[in-house]
Amino acid sequence: MREILGRRRRLRFRRKRRPAHLDAALLYAAEWHWPVLPGVGLTAAGSRGDRERGCACPDPECVVPGAHPFDPGLLAATADERMVRWWWGNRPDAPVVLATGGHAPCAVSLPAVAGARALTALDAMEMRLGPVVATPTRWSLLVAPYTLEQLGELLYAKDCVPSSLRFHGEGGYLVLPPSDTATGQVRWERAPLNGSASPWLPDVEAVVDALVEASTSAPDGGSRLRY
Repeated sequence: MREILGRRRRLRFRRKRRPAHLDAALLYAAEWHWPVLPGVGLTAAGSRGDRERGCACPDPECVVPGAHPFDPGLLAATADERMVRWWWGNRPDAPVVLATGGHAPCAVSLPAVAGARALTALDAMEMRLGPVVATPTRWSLLVAPYTLEQLGELLYAKDCVPSSLRFHGEGGYLVLPPSDTATGQVRWERAPLNGSASPWLPDVEAVVDALVEASTSAPDGGSRLRY
């Protein structure tokens, strides 16, 4: 009888393990002090008369299904541990959304195929990178916080910037691992170092300079960063 009871206790303990999304959100908020909030998430398969999972927001034409804030809105993002526990306690599978800018990390993103080419080129240039977030459609290079004014001056000084680049700064957001979106799961292509108090992040200028150089040095005279 004791053996059976012991086994039941172990099974109950396993069932009480925290969901991965909550663990990730607590790491970002409580340890790294990144402001996060739950994303809108996805509908259940077949709940709207189809076989695919779509965005849980009211917009049937949503361009980033499941991968954006809705309720609460982006301004609610916080690093408060109690709020994070409450949010993901109520919605354990909600995507983890980072509010970029301010004192939080920003990002430069590009299409997945171009992102893979870019990382190969940047590694060859011995460019030091921070964490890289990957989805099946886009890769995002995390960078140190910057202001819109700094970004404007940086882009104005460039003769050309690849049109495939997107910038996630003040007022923007980025979905972090291990979130699920309609395009697939979000993962780390370059994960932060284990045990780091907060991941090291390169300056946006260094990353953009390297990306522009990688783009314009393609052997065929074209761009490595095209779609």
